[in-house]
Amino acid sequence: MNEQQQPLRIALAGGGAFGAKHAAALRRIEGVEVAAVVSSGSESARRFAAEHGIGRAAAGLDEVLAMDDVDAVVLATPTPLHAAQTLACLEAGKHVQVEIPVAASLADAEACVAAQERTGLVAMAGHTRRFNPSHQWIHRRVAAEEFSLQQLDVQTYFFRRSNLNALGQARSWTDHLLWHHAAHTVDLFAYQTGSPIVRANALQGPVHPELGIAMDMSIQLQAASGAICTLSLSFNNDGPLGTSFRYIGDTGTYLARYDDLLTGHEEVVDVSGVDVSLDGIELQDREFVAAIREGREPNASLAQVLPCYRTLAELERQLTG
Repeated sequence: MNEQQQPLRIALAGGGAFGAKHAAALRRIEGVEVAAVVSSGSESARRFAAEHGIGRAAAGLDEVLAMDDVDAVVLATPTPLHAAQTLACLEAGKHVQVEIPVAASLADAEACVAAQERTGLVAMAGHTRRFNPSHQWIHRRVAAEEFSLQQLDVQTYFFRRSNLNALGQARSWTDHLLWHHAAHTVDLFAYQTGSPIVRANALQGPVHPELGIAMDMSIQLQAASGAICTLSLSFNNDGPLGTSFRYIGDTGTYLARYDDLLTGHEEVVDVSGVDVSLDGIELQDREFVAAIREGREPNASLAQVLPCYRTLAELERQLTG
């Protein structure tokens, strides 16, 4: 860090699984201080702060937003809180990165974009797939006109027949296949094709009697370029978990699994030189920090990802109309 440069002081809201990922990532970025953490309660925040070497534990987001020595906030909180907390951060003069999804409705996502435009602050969404080295490798080949995407086939599978989080702990809110998990792929497809989505169709399976959500979903997309995407999602899948992406193009086929990339013949593609880290969350956080320091719009800004939420709203209309 330049001797004249003050550390960027970032508060972390959310003491769960993704909060821990961001805490670890931010510690690896030079010139960044995790200044405070707020969790679901004071005791939870104190415990998280102790575990991750964070100096202050706050009782609530309002307390963090009142701190003069906090420059920015990373929101890794429950989905239903994202939009309201994003607005609160911006109105308090704090740069903000909000984990995916920005909101669970188009109107709320649009309100967040309007607040960013009004304040001029950096406001970024945690659309991590833009930053995973595997997907970056594909993106660079597309940009260099060495690979033209024809079809993206994606499977997003979890086993969540009860309301538990990634750590196996009870959730106070219900996750959603469309507004959370489909958002990753809807945004990634448009980003990788460099072309807006012009057609979108969706089907869903039975609604869970207790959780109140569809546990299985199928989505079809088409970009203006002509490329197509097929996305299958399930909370019923009792087997290998996570998301896999099959890129089918004019010069090859590639399989992306988070930060790993293989050819269609299961040969490992070396992505170690794509960026300074193999951790997509760290690269996402590095972009947030760099955009603040450089006074520019970040990759995955709220404005850039807004078309994704327009597509999700159209899909929701089909499913509920």
